[in-house]
Amino acid sequence: MTPESTRDSKSFSGGGARQGPRPTRRGVLLGVGLAGLGGALAGCSTAAVPYDANEAGVPPNGPAQGALPTSGPTSGSSPGGMSSSPAPARSSQPPRKKARPRGTVLGAASEIPVGGGTVYTAAKVVVTQPASGQYKAFSAVCTHVGCIVNTVTNGTIGCPCHGSEFRIASGAVVTGPAPAPLPARQIKIVGGQVILL
Repeated sequence: MTPESTRDSKSFSGGGARQGPRPTRRGVLLGVGLAGLGGALAGCSTAAVPYDANEAGVPPNGPAQGALPTSGPTSGSSPGGMSSSPAPARSSQPPRKKARPRGTVLGAASEIPVGGGTVYTAAKVVVTQPASGQYKAFSAVCTHVGCIVNTVTNGTIGCPCHGSEFRIASGAVVTGPAPAPLPARQIKIVGGQVILL
């Protein structure tokens, strides 16, 4: 070995063993970018997802027959046994159910004529419609001796036992022997149905 080559070797290696070229900034950034791209691609799923599936890819009727399990290593797993499909999204709110009205459904509001009413004997309630869209409800038990009223005609609610009559707008006594008006009951109209509260 000549003195020049020894000197060149020492000046290049800094006196120690010969080292390879140092990575450049561009090379480091390129490597980091490729690693991130590989991670993003590993998280992508190529499995077919039904049109109406939720965020986790599950259709409303549950997974299809013959569907692959989503837990544990699969053929699309990344190194380390982790699944390549994304974790299902968890919602902090419970799923919303269609609100059902509380109370007893008596029937359709369209069954109650304007200026008249309908007696619901099973619920012991009479519902009237004194004016269009204005619904009133009263106990169907006559305040005289407890008979159930059975007619709603000519703006009055009639009792068959002793002929008592009550106003459809207020339940007030029109004709005795009933000593007191029919007690009011609470109703509301929901989706075209009369609901007894």
